[in-house]
Amino acid sequence: MSQADPIAAFRIEAGELLDQIEQGLLDLGHRLDDYDLIDSIFRGLHTLKGSGAMFGFDALAGFTHHCESAFDRVRKRLAPATAELVAVILAAQDHMRALLDDTTGASASADTGAAIIERLHAAMDGATPVAEPAKSNDRVWRLTFRLPLDAMANGSNPLMLLDELRALGESRIVALTDRIPPLGDLDPTECHFGWAVTLRGDISRNHIDDVFIFVMDDMELEIAEGDAHGDAASSEAAAASPAAVVESAQPVAAAPVSTPASDEAAKVLPKASETVRVPAERLDLLMDRVGELVIVQSRLSQLAQGGAGTSNQILHSISEEIERLAGELRDTMMVLRMVPVATLFGRFRRLVHDLARDTGKAIELVTEGESTEVDKTVMERLADPMVHLIRNSCDHGLETADERVVAGKSATGRVLLSAKQAGGEVIIAIRDDGRGIDRDRVRAKAEAQGLLQPGQVATEHEVLQLIFHPGFSTAEQVTNLSGRGVGMDVVKRTIESLRGTIDVTSVPGEGSTISLRIPLTLAIIDGLLIRVGTARYVIPLSAVEECIELSLEEDVRSRGRSLITLRERLVPFMRLREIFDTQTPPDPHQKIVIISTGSDRVGLVVDQIIGSHQTVIKPMSPVHGDVTIFAGATILGDGNVALILDVAQLVALGQHREERLRAAA
Repeated sequence: MSQADPIAAFRIEAGELLDQIEQGLLDLGHRLDDYDLIDSIFRGLHTLKGSGAMFGFDALAGFTHHCESAFDRVRKRLAPATAELVAVILAAQDHMRALLDDTTGASASADTGAAIIERLHAAMDGATPVAEPAKSNDRVWRLTFRLPLDAMANGSNPLMLLDELRALGESRIVALTDRIPPLGDLDPTECHFGWAVTLRGDISRNHIDDVFIFVMDDMELEIAEGDAHGDAASSEAAAASPAAVVESAQPVAAAPVSTPASDEAAKVLPKASETVRVPAERLDLLMDRVGELVIVQSRLSQLAQGGAGTSNQILHSISEEIERLAGELRDTMMVLRMVPVATLFGRFRRLVHDLARDTGKAIELVTEGESTEVDKTVMERLADPMVHLIRNSCDHGLETADERVVAGKSATGRVLLSAKQAGGEVIIAIRDDGRGIDRDRVRAKAEAQGLLQPGQVATEHEVLQLIFHPGFSTAEQVTNLSGRGVGMDVVKRTIESLRGTIDVTSVPGEGSTISLRIPLTLAIIDGLLIRVGTARYVIPLSAVEECIELSLEEDVRSRGRSLITLRERLVPFMRLREIFDTQTPPDPHQKIVIISTGSDRVGLVVDQIIGSHQTVIKPMSPVHGDVTIFAGATILGDGNVALILDVAQLVALGQHREERLRAAA
């Protein structure tokens, strides 16, 4: 982030601070007497208020002040932490996010803010003070700090910092004037003062660090814990140099801070998806690989200029080295985009908290495999589908507390989010311990909508997949959460657009599990390059199980019904020549590529298997958007284009053909 863009930097940092406050509030909802959490939330609100005012977000600072004051009373045990207070502050931090989008707060409803403040006052009125601990935790801190000369030009206001220090407890502040230059050399835009501060109270080192969180990298700061029975620091500092004592009985007035206009700040504000934090060691590794690649490329250029005298063996050796380095560079670059799913799962704590309140159910959210990593782009596109799935689990899946007790279950329903890596895919599961999916109701609804004929044979898998049909819903009444027959079909389309699959399993009375199989990345894949007719295609290697030869006898025998016996199991296969209408005679030795998604397998008959291929995926043009069996395209080494096959669509097509053959038989 450029130092010339402090507003954008503040917005990003404030967004992360609001995330921390939200997680703290959700934890506090389960441990209302945890004063470490209360202190942490207070510090977050205090930092947000102070830095918001420093950067010109006056509406945000003013609103946050009310929440900070409420938590100040709680941490001082003048009022207890309650579930209602947590609910109000959660609503308040949503409003803070809206205020963060605009320095003036014009984009956020003033009525919303006023209503939240009114709820906050109601939650705090009449609160009984909590008994103070018998032991005093007062500590004395002595600190000296000086800001860089250009601090004020960059938006830092030292008076605001002093005001924040005063808010921590009893304080004495001495201004240090020993570095002020002669009047003729004085630049009024530069900060020449320093300050010696003595603080007394229940103050930790983290409290002090939070005050300087946005300026700590460039300033001079010395902090030491002093004697709790004396106040010698201020006297020593005052005697050491000419200084002005700033009495701390009244608030320190904040000088106006020059900030960019909000419309100018909005132009430079990056979207959240454009910013990703990367560990330094990964960047170092990437830089090393790039350096090696540049050196080898230089050698190759010199050899190319050498003409016919260059040894083919040397050229081949350098080519292999470049290929190795390019592969390592690609792998390192892929790792840079990987982020743990914990950042995704963390968003749903608030969602489940709100769903429990709206449905009146007791719901516990459990997460597993949060360290599993997935491409940042994939994770962002997973957020909305998972919201739909979690809503359905909480609203449709979980019973009320009374119903659960009658069924012999715990009164609290349980939703489990889990993630694990399997090869080039990540498997994310949403599991609940609710009532399960009523297959009879699903089938009855499907027959009523004409999706199934009465008496038609359908497997359990086929019945459960009907819930993803557009407009399908078994809800008896529409609520603000679900029941309108929208959502699940959108979920399936979104997952398939990620080249993923979605599967449902359910046990009546025990719960349901929805599993998402998603590729780790959308940018580069390992592929199997094949030829059908004169055209070449790519099959994602993660979906390829094996390759076998299609004998002439087997080819002739399967003309009526395209099935092959593979280890005592019938596998349907399709001739890609027929699907693509190649209009060329088949090769004499055709091959079958067995592909799979989950437990479903299909064979693809091809003319030639060329070999593995590192595939950079390019999207299809809008003109080809309705061609579902292709997931994208790639450019080959000779400049030609190869289409990438969509495995999920091909498996579905193979199953459909097999069902038609069964029906015809």
